[in-house]
Amino acid sequence: MHAQTLRQYDRLGLVRPGRTAGGGRRYSPRDVALLREVQRLSQEDGVNLAGIKRIIELESQVEALQERVHELLAELDGAQRRAMAAESAVAAGFRPDLTHPVPGSALVVWRPRPPRGAR
Repeated sequence: MHAQTLRQYDRLGLVRPGRTAGGGRRYSPRDVALLREVQRLSQEDGVNLAGIKRIIELESQVEALQERVHELLAELDGAQRRAMAAESAVAAGFRPDLTHPVPGSALVVWRPRPPRGAR
């Protein structure tokens, strides 16, 4: 790829190369794959740079959302497992809520005394 093209992609924010001490650009394997995709979209599909930038942003957003979905599914799976374990324990007669009362959680019922003459 031509150096001028790389500088243009850098200015647009399509890639973010690292820098050497002398100021030279160093592209990561991810950047190289992205540059190839930019080149393919531009040359084969005829997409302009603004469209390419938007496509890349949307693909990045899709990746982030997919990761979040996987995290949430794992969280849900863990919650379902805990709920099933709790249901199994209750079905077996174990009641953790009755075995260890929390201090200060006692319920006191107050009944007023009947008047002295009403007994």
